[in-house]
Amino acid sequence: MIVRDFNKLKDTNRAVSDAQWTSVRMLLADDGMGFSFHITTLKAGSEHTFHYKHHFESVYCMSGRGEITDLTSGERFAIHPGVMYALDQHDHHTLRADEDLVMACCFNPPVTGTEVHREDGSYAPADALAS
Repeated sequence: MIVRDFNKLKDTNRAVSDAQWTSVRMLLADDGMGFSFHITTLKAGSEHTFHYKHHFESVYCMSGRGEITDLTSGERFAIHPGVMYALDQHDHHTLRADEDLVMACCFNPPVTGTEVHREDGSYAPADALAS
């Protein structure tokens, strides 16, 4: 059994951040669960374009308000507490935080914790990080 406290992890190397977001990695690839689990906070007024070409992601909004735009179709969806979205087609998207957004996120394959977003908004394939 794995038991972790977000409040203790947020001040460790499992908290990855920049000026616009913080992601606390509760589960990572080396935990052996087959997915990673993160609590991510996007700062109000920030906008993020991602394209996870090598990962699937599902996201559940715990607090805050914003909007996600599918950059292929142009569809826009309101994000608020209780809304989940799943990037089941490696969807190229923009996420805008109107208020601080606190999201619970799962990645498959799991991230290792060392990934950085590449210029195109993706993470490298999991096997590229192992080599």
